[in-house]
Amino acid sequence: MTEKTKTATKPEKMEEPDVNRSMCPSRLVLEHVTSRWGVLVLAALLERSYRFSELRREVGGVSEKMLAQTLQTLERDGFVHRDAKPVIPPRVDYTLTELGREAAEQVWGLARWTERRLDEVFKARRAYDEARTS
Repeated sequence: MTEKTKTATKPEKMEEPDVNRSMCPSRLVLEHVTSRWGVLVLAALLERSYRFSELRREVGGVSEKMLAQTLQTLERDGFVHRDAKPVIPPRVDYTLTELGREAAEQVWGLARWTERRLDEVFKARRAYDEARTS
């Protein structure tokens, strides 16, 4: 049984979600939203809709394969809408759904906090490393 099959639908009788429970389905959703590429794709789409190639340029360092997988996962989870227009050449635009916008705002806040506190993290790392080598 694949991961997609196991997590495709909500079980008829499901306990309340608790991310601390090892088998809680919310863990997988959390993993999708907070993955390196998930955060960056969601953040980029907060600004506007993007075509695939534009999004790849915006999210520096992501491979075509990883971007395609990330978009497909986020679309499946209901965070991203894929709009394929029947024109030649084909045009596909990606936008956030309402759920996606809510998730993107949450993870983007964490990403911005990380940027603001980076100096303190570097300072803590230096102190930790110095204590270990002394």
